[in-house]
Amino acid sequence: MIVVTGSNGFIGSNLIKGLNNLGHTDIIAIDDHSNPELKENITHCEISDYLEIQEFFDQVKTKRFDNQNIEAIFHQGACSNTMEWDSEYLYKNNLLYSKELLKLANRIKIPFIYASSASVYGDGSEFEESIENENPINLYAYSKFKFDQIVRRELKKNETQIVGLRYFNVYGPQEQHKGNMASVAYHLHNQLKDNNKIKLFEGSHGYGNGEQRRDFIYVDDVVKVNLWFLKNKKISGIFNLGTGRSQTFNDVANAVIDWNKKGTIEYIEFPEKLRDAYQSFTQADITKLRKVGYEEEFLSVQEGVFHYLDSLEGWPKNEPS
Repeated sequence: MIVVTGSNGFIGSNLIKGLNNLGHTDIIAIDDHSNPELKENITHCEISDYLEIQEFFDQVKTKRFDNQNIEAIFHQGACSNTMEWDSEYLYKNNLLYSKELLKLANRIKIPFIYASSASVYGDGSEFEESIENENPINLYAYSKFKFDQIVRRELKKNETQIVGLRYFNVYGPQEQHKGNMASVAYHLHNQLKDNNKIKLFEGSHGYGNGEQRRDFIYVDDVVKVNLWFLKNKKISGIFNLGTGRSQTFNDVANAVIDWNKKGTIEYIEFPEKLRDAYQSFTQADITKLRKVGYEEEFLSVQEGVFHYLDSLEGWPKNEPS
């Protein structure tokens, strides 16, 4: 049995599909199952059971799952809104629940693989997994940072697998429910469909128009890394999960335009309110991930966007040039 929290969300639902592809169907899906839009994400997945979030954690606290033959926990469930300012809500969803699951995994000695976030690096320019580089600048990032700190202490004394994956800019199918928090590729594609035009910020922070850079990683690659750790249970630690290369917003926009075979880019004034709180550059340092043996290459923006839009629109249209 495998437990997946955040099962109906963007990465969680893709992870369940990946597990199904490997033949895993004895899966307990943990999420808010009352949300019909989210539930659609796992409609065609094979699972053995599902539980509401609070019901699950109540049972974890009473140790009901201690003798349930759980093979591993993939903890993807959390508040993913980086603009959330309700500290109690963030503490409960991003820290308290995570601590309870870590205790469960430690008690029954099973792998615990969880979603951390590149947001812990804040406005820094170094992206190696070291506390010297970590400077969370909002409550969301701080909640992720605090749990990583708890994990670091556990790693010093724990013999069972604990893996934290610091996701960079993930994009791909089944993120439509995320609204403003959905990926750049998703929003640019919808802009183009609406008015044949994509809007990007003008240059800022020393970068030209649309040349601000991010490490964009396709969700299938994220799933592959999660599943690789499940196969390699002796490896523990906190790892960056990006492609290791930054690409520009222009790259994303041009990939969307190429797929649609139409459209133009319009550059709009950079908002003054974002000037002091904007990351113009992120690029995962994946040296540590490579050193432990992960060798697969990651899709480029051009490749990933074409895969994504094929999936989003329901048919393969063409190949990236």
